[in-house]
Amino acid sequence: MNKKLKLSLGVSYIIILFIFLYLIFSYIDITRLNDFLYYKELQSSLENVISQNFYINLLIFFFFSIIWISLLGFGSPLLIVSGILFGKWIGSIVSVLAISIGALILYAIANFFFKDLVKNLLDKKFSRYLNLFKKNEFYYFLIYRLTGGLGIPFGLQNLLPVIFNMKKSNYFFASLLGFVPTFFIMNTLGSGLNKYLKQADSFSIINLILNKEIYLPLSFFFMILIVSALVKKRVFNIKNS
Repeated sequence: MNKKLKLSLGVSYIIILFIFLYLIFSYIDITRLNDFLYYKELQSSLENVISQNFYINLLIFFFFSIIWISLLGFGSPLLIVSGILFGKWIGSIVSVLAISIGALILYAIANFFFKDLVKNLLDKKFSRYLNLFKKNEFYYFLIYRLTGGLGIPFGLQNLLPVIFNMKKSNYFFASLLGFVPTFFIMNTLGSGLNKYLKQADSFSIINLILNKEIYLPLSFFFMILIVSALVKKRVFNIKNS
């Protein structure tokens, strides 16, 4: 594939991403972002919309999530939103499936169209992982996903296997299984925020933190961060600089 075609595909990709961002933010009144009542109104409106056509909205969210992740979108906002909209159980299931598929599509696109570019960008920085993944790519990639990607930004997490040409089946199933703990925690947090918005008359950071629907998932999330740091040192044999 020549450089002009790769450049055209890359520019098209960025344009589509910005269109998605524009469509999302065009529905948000940024002048009211510091108004707690605005969030209560949004929560109530969203709940009414979801309840009217639950399964259709679930499918819309599912396909939107696939497209969003395949366009290098952030994962965490989707997880919080899925917990808010669908609760911790259904939200976790739909987000694990959708983000696993979206990540696989992103990986397939990058591996087919932008393999050389990705390798040039990531090979030197993450070459220390290469030999480990080559030993048992499914096992180490599963650990990598279970520990939240070892602190690497989500988009780069999904692209990293390009440098060692990971099998798509191993990529998908390691992601699917590895996402479950963190995604459930984030969806539980989203569900807790939804309940807080329903019950609270005004915003209080202390009341929010002391709510068990909030501090429990946050506690587990910080535990994962600690485990991730330990895995960096022991499993992947990486020393902090």
